[in-house]
Amino acid sequence: MKKTLIAAALAGSTLFTSAVMAEEYKIDTEGQHAFIEFKISHLGYSWLYGRFNDFEGSFNYDESAPENASVNVTIDTSSIDTNHAERDKHLRGEDFLNVSEHPKAMFKSTKYVPDENNEGEGTMYGEFTLNGVTKEIALDVEHVGAGKDPWGGFRRGFAGEVDLTLADYGIDYNLGPTAEEVHMTLSVEGIRQ
Repeated sequence: MKKTLIAAALAGSTLFTSAVMAEEYKIDTEGQHAFIEFKISHLGYSWLYGRFNDFEGSFNYDESAPENASVNVTIDTSSIDTNHAERDKHLRGEDFLNVSEHPKAMFKSTKYVPDENNEGEGTMYGEFTLNGVTKEIALDVEHVGAGKDPWGGFRRGFAGEVDLTLADYGIDYNLGPTAEEVHMTLSVEGIRQ
């Protein structure tokens, strides 16, 4: 009986330790160490670049079980910035982001699949909501690095990329055949909580 109790206690402590191993990180937007950027073709001649200045989120990561990684991000769509005030005003309007009706875009992961051949890389699947439409997307993800920071904390960084078809999100303004997709880049540095 005593051995059974000890074995149960050890099994319970192992499960507890495993559950605690997943680390939670707050995305460091205050220190400007996180970016959501995009590029889209302009007439097929060049790239137009932009970013969303205001967003927040968090992620969980366990080095011993990376397949359990998760991330949640909320974007203030009115913070779109292409370095051109009139264009940004148009992008906030009904032809594009319709921020008065849909002020937030959100990504909530559903699963992460590490790439067995490339350590630190993988695919993050999740639901992305933009302009009131939610679609399943898959981001190519790279684990950039992790370690102690100069202020006594611990940080971890990831980068992800995905191509989104604008029409999938109800954005059908005619920008020409080379501008049907927008390339999104998410680069985040998280502070362990």
